[in-house]
Amino acid sequence: MTELNSGQLLNLWRDVSMALVHDESPDLTTRQMSVLLTIYLDPPPHTVRGLAAKLHVTKPVITRALDTMGRMKLVARRRDPEDRRNVIVQRTVDGSLYLEKLAELISNFSQEVLK
Repeated sequence: MTELNSGQLLNLWRDVSMALVHDESPDLTTRQMSVLLTIYLDPPPHTVRGLAAKLHVTKPVITRALDTMGRMKLVARRRDPEDRRNVIVQRTVDGSLYLEKLAELISNFSQEVLK
């Protein structure tokens, strides 16, 4: 695999970010994207408390991100039936499709950088 230098990597990030800005998909902050990627790339179950600990942020930070992403239908929440104090964060079809499209964008732009 070809190593990309820092300039190429930053250009790749910029190109993908610009494509997301110009796309009709939801605009996520870096924090929201980190939460979303953690939910989809790490094995479930995911809880607000667990996500906060993993990302080294407070529970309100995670709650705000989940509120926004929930309105976008990228994630869903439900009470843990075994411990009603816990909130389980679930993946959604829309969230999976969003990240699939993101992965495709990254792949396409990385192919351009490698030419």
